[in-house]
Amino acid sequence: MGETIPVAVPRKGRPLESVLDRLARRLDVSALADDVISTLRHEKAVTKGDVDPVNGSVYTRLADYSTVDDPTAPEYTLLRDDRAGKPRRIVFDSVTIPLEDVDSVPDDIDLQLVGREEPFRALRTHEFALAFDSADLILEEVVELRPEPLDRIADLNARIDPVETDVRVVTGLGDTVYHTLMATPEVAPPSEAIDRDFLESYAGPLCIVPRYERLVQAVLGAKTLENVTFQYPSTGVEEEAAIAETGLGVYLTVTGSTAREHGLLLGDRLFPSETVLMENTAERTATVESVRSLLADGKAETALALE
Repeated sequence: MGETIPVAVPRKGRPLESVLDRLARRLDVSALADDVISTLRHEKAVTKGDVDPVNGSVYTRLADYSTVDDPTAPEYTLLRDDRAGKPRRIVFDSVTIPLEDVDSVPDDIDLQLVGREEPFRALRTHEFALAFDSADLILEEVVELRPEPLDRIADLNARIDPVETDVRVVTGLGDTVYHTLMATPEVAPPSEAIDRDFLESYAGPLCIVPRYERLVQAVLGAKTLENVTFQYPSTGVEEEAAIAETGLGVYLTVTGSTAREHGLLLGDRLFPSETVLMENTAERTATVESVRSLLADGKAETALALE
């Protein structure tokens, strides 16, 4: 009987889509990836109220989507969404992908994607040997805070205390968006860049989302933040609008269009937010190593460059 290697993945959203896109290219499972992505996008639209459900109740749709007697077909589950009323939302649960035709792994090995709300934490507690999740989680929880800034994903492993966790970053998937410094024209320096040097001479509030406080401390460094006080968006206020009220802030952006709509000027891209493959080095075996190499082998344009 063969061995199944479970890999923790997000249950929904851009990080899961990035994982599926990587596997579609690497393992020729485009039909599977497209099926899961289209299903979850439709269910997100239903939850948001943008479209009406086609197949009745959420339980009926869940039964229609899931194929419990075939592990190579995707299964889904229900979670309470964060939106008003806490509606039930259909999210990814699991699927098994046979690797029998892949030369780089031993015979009779299957890859099982297992949905988790927090893949990084499941990896950290040794539930899995491999996981995909946002690099932000590592910054938020286990990197060492230092006076100097951290501006490359490639430097993450050097900042992880080996006594704190056995988790290490393997590679990125290239789905990069950036934590970006942004300011109003009134606060921005008239003839200088909106960058770390500007922040070192700045004294005042910096608007950030509360969950990113430790991330921002790691990315900017303690020296840069000596005279800065964190300010958080009020309940119900969009992040870019809150930054416009404060005058200066850090938030995720792809093109910056929403920030510009609020009259903000874009400054330095401080740190790339990217889905990464991680491993728990304490759980490494020869089989896990072969699957790790398989998942890490790709041509994605990634902000990550590890030795």
